[in-house]
Amino acid sequence: MVFQSYALYPHMTVRDNMAFSLKLRKADAELTNKRVGNAARILNLDPLLDRFPRELSGGQRQRVAMGRAIVRDPKVFLFDEPLSNLDAKLRVAMRAEIKALHQRLKTTTVYVTHDQIEAMTMADRIVVMHDGIIEQIGTPLELFDRPGNLFVAQFIGSPAMNVLKGHLHQEGGSSWIEAQGHHWPVGALAQAHHGQAVHYGVRPSDIQVVTSGEGIPAKVIVVEPTGAETELLLQVGDEQLIVVLHGRTSAQPDDMVHLQISVNKTHVFDVTSGQRLD
Repeated sequence: MVFQSYALYPHMTVRDNMAFSLKLRKADAELTNKRVGNAARILNLDPLLDRFPRELSGGQRQRVAMGRAIVRDPKVFLFDEPLSNLDAKLRVAMRAEIKALHQRLKTTTVYVTHDQIEAMTMADRIVVMHDGIIEQIGTPLELFDRPGNLFVAQFIGSPAMNVLKGHLHQEGGSSWIEAQGHHWPVGALAQAHHGQAVHYGVRPSDIQVVTSGEGIPAKVIVVEPTGAETELLLQVGDEQLIVVLHGRTSAQPDDMVHLQISVNKTHVFDVTSGQRLD
């Protein structure tokens, strides 16, 4: 296993930094030059081999640190929050570079991060941990579509899942959640019982907003256009919800709108245990 470190030796060139571990092993010059050359080509570092770390950008220094690990030809890489010190634009670029690198090398990689966007975009499988306990293991879309408990539901996804506390009602073959004075749609729950206290969750992108017609009434508090999407902050009773619309809207602050939610897009969790109810 190789632990990927961002720190470089400032008095050494890029070439010497990448070759340092091999020199400690007393590897011959031919092998050292071959591995450094291969790593430099993979990471597009060929023009930078004779520069010093102070002459590099943050993203270039990060690639050198990755190259220093690659030359050792490890069986497993461990990346411990490698992008935390980079600005937002550079983090996006480095995410793509690290994922492309993994696809080329085919080497098992353990990537530690608190950024769920990094986890969702880069991982084949995610292990979500909380206070040292594994909460759920699965592919990114498995965790997004069917979070096993309330912690995972609110951790995975940006903006975070909207969650309301309410009570389950099951009468006459129909089910709904009573919360904030309204009936929220939900499918039949075999693991739950009538009157059970629950957390009702729905993702911001799974709520439809209409200016007229049927639905749960909500008051528009803030409209945040981002171009391709529009984010709305809405008030329903004492709770505030976030809705992400794909496109633009004519809704303005203080307007009343109606929320429409598909039962297939809802999530219900037990209040006491936090576990998903199916």
